[in-house]
Amino acid sequence: MPNKPPEIVAAVDLGSNSFHMIVCNLNNGTPQTIDRLREMVRLASGLDANNILDESTQNRALACLERFGQRIRHFPPGSVRIVGTNTLRTAKNAAQFLIKAEQALNHPIHIISGIEEARLIYLGVAYSLSSNAKLRLVIDIGGGSTEYIIGTGETPKEKESLHMGCVSVSNAFFKEGRLSKHAFAQATLFAEQQLEPFKKKFYTSNWDEAIGASGSLRSIAKVLQATNWSNNGITWQGLEKLVAHINQCDHINNLNLPDLDPERLPVFPGGVAIIYATFKSLGIEQMTVSDGALREGLIQDLVGRIYNEDMRSVTVQSVADRYHTDKKHAAQINKTINIILNQLSDHHDWATDEDCVQFLDWAADLHEIGIDIAHSQYHKHSAYIIENGDLAGFSNQDQLLLASIIRAHRRKFSQALFQDLPSPWNNFAPYLTLVLRLAVLLHRNRLEQELPDFKIAIIKTKIYLTFPGEWLSQSPLTHADLLQEADYLKAAGFKLEFT
Repeated sequence: MPNKPPEIVAAVDLGSNSFHMIVCNLNNGTPQTIDRLREMVRLASGLDANNILDESTQNRALACLERFGQRIRHFPPGSVRIVGTNTLRTAKNAAQFLIKAEQALNHPIHIISGIEEARLIYLGVAYSLSSNAKLRLVIDIGGGSTEYIIGTGETPKEKESLHMGCVSVSNAFFKEGRLSKHAFAQATLFAEQQLEPFKKKFYTSNWDEAIGASGSLRSIAKVLQATNWSNNGITWQGLEKLVAHINQCDHINNLNLPDLDPERLPVFPGGVAIIYATFKSLGIEQMTVSDGALREGLIQDLVGRIYNEDMRSVTVQSVADRYHTDKKHAAQINKTINIILNQLSDHHDWATDEDCVQFLDWAADLHEIGIDIAHSQYHKHSAYIIENGDLAGFSNQDQLLLASIIRAHRRKFSQALFQDLPSPWNNFAPYLTLVLRLAVLLHRNRLEQELPDFKIAIIKTKIYLTFPGEWLSQSPLTHADLLQEADYLKAAGFKLEFT
């Protein structure tokens, strides 16, 4: 992040139904909304049976992002957070789409897990509501997934993301807008089945108030109010009247519901089926609707990063604690990493890049977590945990980058691990891994004594290490380790020379 906080920040949510953008002034660390944009792209409708995102949907999405990009493409790096959710998690050709999407926006796009999406949604809701000590159930019906979160204040305690959304359920059960009592009953049953394993966790006895946080739920609340079926958000009685009305119609065009945005009409029945099933399964009587959602949560998370309250650092410490890492040893490795980066800083951009330094710091803290599973091949266990875990604050790309560095920090050094990383990490990560490998190697004896004042230089694929006086000849284990390391690196196209 830049030393001086940006004056304006933005967040973009590439949802399965709508794309949203929020732009905020930063006033002494407090975001003030100055602009909002929303376009209904219906990305989820473009997925075919093989989870390939079709070309016409991609073009519709890219046209929207060109418009969004006009607003934010000149914002400085680190002042914009853009995330993709369920459809971009699912689409097999998401990587090709993201390249074009990033060009349109001129900022990186990160795909987040459903659990991370749930955390950010809760953060957005907590920010938009007055803080209280009550336990809240927050529900967000997206286009392709629905998130359920229980939390108090700003802290989410339980989080789940279920693979059902207003677009996917509408497409599956109300094809071409056709309605019937049987179809609605089947859609409701499907949603109840998805919820069943989590019914006990999210049942009404486990929270004090229910809050809805999505366009689907806001549109349902508006319809219920406009028809006088509810005067207090979404109620069970109101939903029953709405469902009875839907079941009398044979097509969405016959619904004739007041205050229902025509754009939302094609996905409205799916959203109603999900919330109807949710109320029924969890024993909900009434739900208020919040303006805050994922994009507000992204802004809060971004502000935290700008002011050195990065959730990812909190998560790293939590994971390090959980897997009983040797923190003194990690601190020694971190210190040596910083010594190496300082020496390389004049010739390599990555050595001074704050994100690169941060990821190396985290890699040093977490590289040994796999030892808690098994010492043999522990680097593979460490990488697996990081790539596949629910790590709050981290996007899928963040986790893959961190896992790749840790996976390659010892033994065989395969550059193939880095090929699928997004630019510029595909170029930076091999060098970051080299730095971690050397720092770990130099501390293999795990003694707390200081290392000598060594020198390092990296010129293209050649690494030069120089130790003072007789230190290397008096350290036969390190000398043997460096010989072995030279062999590993040679196989990967690097040459390590040391004296």
